[in-house]
Amino acid sequence: MQAGKEAELWMYEKMLEIRHFEETMATVYLEGKLPPQIQKGLAFDIGSGPVPGEMHLAAGQEPVAVGVCAHLKQTDTVVGTHRPHHFAIAKGVPLGRMAAEMFGKATGLGKGKGGHMHLFDPVNRFSCSGIIGASLPPACGAALAAKKLGKDWVAVAFFGEGAANQGAVHESLNLAALWKLPVIFVCEDNKWAISVPKSSATSIEWVADRAAGYGMPGIKVATNDAMAVYEAAGPAVQRARRGEGPSLIEVKTDRYLGHFQGDPEVYRPKDEVANLRKNDPIPRMASHLKLQGYMNDAEEANLVALARRRVVDAFEFARNSPDPEPQDALQDVFV
Repeated sequence: MQAGKEAELWMYEKMLEIRHFEETMATVYLEGKLPPQIQKGLAFDIGSGPVPGEMHLAAGQEPVAVGVCAHLKQTDTVVGTHRPHHFAIAKGVPLGRMAAEMFGKATGLGKGKGGHMHLFDPVNRFSCSGIIGASLPPACGAALAAKKLGKDWVAVAFFGEGAANQGAVHESLNLAALWKLPVIFVCEDNKWAISVPKSSATSIEWVADRAAGYGMPGIKVATNDAMAVYEAAGPAVQRARRGEGPSLIEVKTDRYLGHFQGDPEVYRPKDEVANLRKNDPIPRMASHLKLQGYMNDAEEANLVALARRRVVDAFEFARNSPDPEPQDALQDVFV
């Protein structure tokens, strides 16, 4: 399936945006957490700094998000994981409001109450959850709603290979197949479920092989490449829009950073990340665009600068946004 110039440039631009957002957050997140505390002999303080709480970043996993979301419309639903920023950015969630949510500011997507694992944007139909495997049931719900309403909307549930053995995953696959729901399940296989290698937790090499047991197509993407993901996702999205039911896609991708920021990563071979970075999908996409005649060096530099500017503006917006008022603590929550 040919993407064409406009879609391919969009994917590249979003990959740049995602990578710069994640790398910027990796630096900002550590403010107030180290090294001063470490020098004083204190433990890593997860609650300190402008961005409190846990932080899971997706640098290296950009192709999964852009290759799928390039096929989607605003009316389609995406449900992400606890590592959600790349999906949110690819689905069109505003960078500034997303960053503000992570800073706990009143201008955030959830008025600063949800944090980075609980991003919710009803306008762009994006949500995520910190619960492993929890993306699939709500995606099935959105797909069922589309079917009941007679719309051609589709839903996408992203999940990790570490979630593939959760009961909710199998229940959702079965339900979606039984009811022929317009949903695409995308397994983002970065080989590590926190610190557990896939080979120690899953009895088969490809989660996509399980699709046959539920009567749906299982598609394998063996390379961390945006164009390969795009080509795999296209038929699955079209199938769902035609009312022909769900598909399961598995993409082999690479996680460049720790499971969370502050993760010492003692479980990984020392040279693993350096070797993974030799096949960085962003320079690969740039080379592809130049080969196609879609981009030259000057245009590449301009796209890089624009992506960086948008991220800088988003973080400035977040830093300068007001904190929530104390009296708003019980607003928008169940009591």
